Amino acid sequence: MQRPLADEIRPKSLDEVVGQQHILGPDGMLRRIIESGQAPNMIFYGPSGTGKTTVAGIIAQATQRTLRKLNATQAGTADIREIISSLDTMLAPNGILLYLDEIQYFNKKQQQSLLEYIENGKISLIASTTENPYFYVYSAVLSRSAVFEFKPVSPAEMEPAVRRAIRCMEEKTALKADFSAEAIRSICFGCGGDVRKAVSSVELLFYGGRSVGGVVTATDEDVKLIAQKSAMKYDREGDQHFDAVSALMKSLRGSDPDAALHYLARLLEAGDLAGACRRILCSASEDIGMAYPQAAAIVKACVDSALQLGIPEARLPLAEAVILLATAPKSNSVVTAIDRAMADVKAGKGGTPPRELQNVHADGTGFEREQGYLYPHDFPNHWVKQQYLPDTIKDARYYEYGDNKTELAAKAYWEKIKNGR
Repeated sequence: MQRPLADEIRPKSLDEVVGQQHILGPDGMLRRIIESGQAPNMIFYGPSGTGKTTVAGIIAQATQRTLRKLNATQAGTADIREIISSLDTMLAPNGILLYLDEIQYFNKKQQQSLLEYIENGKISLIASTTENPYFYVYSAVLSRSAVFEFKPVSPAEMEPAVRRAIRCMEEKTALKADFSAEAIRSICFGCGGDVRKAVSSVELLFYGGRSVGGVVTATDEDVKLIAQKSAMKYDREGDQHFDAVSALMKSLRGSDPDAALHYLARLLEAGDLAGACRRILCSASEDIGMAYPQAAAIVKACVDSALQLGIPEARLPLAEAVILLATAPKSNSVVTAIDRAMADVKAGKGGTPPRELQNVHADGTGFEREQGYLYPHDFPNHWVKQQYLPDTIKDARYYEYGDNKTELAAKAYWEKIKNGR
């Protein structure tokens, strides 16, 4: 059975690992821990293909511990018991380093079964997860572990691994690679920070590339086909979903139409039309609001069109909405106003509405009392001074006019009327 190229050229030392300089660099905390010869319980958090399994293997070798691997998608408590049974035997003279991949798939009871052994030091646990461990890992395990985040590998950092993969394939196949610098860059950019995917792409290009006279060529079309959609890191139930929709919302708020279009494209490419529509609708009121009130109606029309059209045509009205919101004047006066009002309500501040505003439900019952409501339309400029808030909070102020042209014009209008000028 042929080993995958990614496994064949897996780094044997920290210096061969690409990326993760924030934790594995010359003064990185994880590097210092490994070089000390210790193997504390750790959780590696980050996307696939960023070196989590590789680093676990290097730690096992550095600490002379027996490396045992489990994948939580397939393993169970019986597998844990089998590993525990090998403790203090010739099979694990220096203890066991258990690498538990995708720990988020273990339930609470399964994670708890490890506690006794990771506490007494007979098992060093390195658990990996592509999801936020603070949401998916049992708190007792989390509190006994150091968390290290592995980040997607940048194209520049990935290039040495791609070139090493090319050299290895040249030796294996006795073919000479004719990969242009642009083709190598395309592989690095197209694999979305996943080193394993990049190395596998090299392997596929050797086996499927055009070979003439002992030379294999990687065309732009071949590279694009192999690496297509590899950069799409997206899971509708996981961190990638929330990161993408959060980035879209914040790009709209930050008035960056290019970034907003990029994150919209990510969502649409992943087929998440509903997630995109929801955030765009929200931004119209949360971030633009009273600075351009018509934006809400325009965006609603764009969203309705997108939902009726479906993907791929939906990209057009949604792009229109995104560009409109990103370039529109901004005001958060709506969200701050309603949040202040809701905070008072939740705090129990309120009281009976003034009699002038109450429904005339007592009329005709013999308990009539003068309501005294003043109908604003009977007065000049359709306004008359009158108390509307309950007595207990009659001086509360929730809405503050924003510093944009629309709200400042409204402020000037009402100041003139209410001050009798």
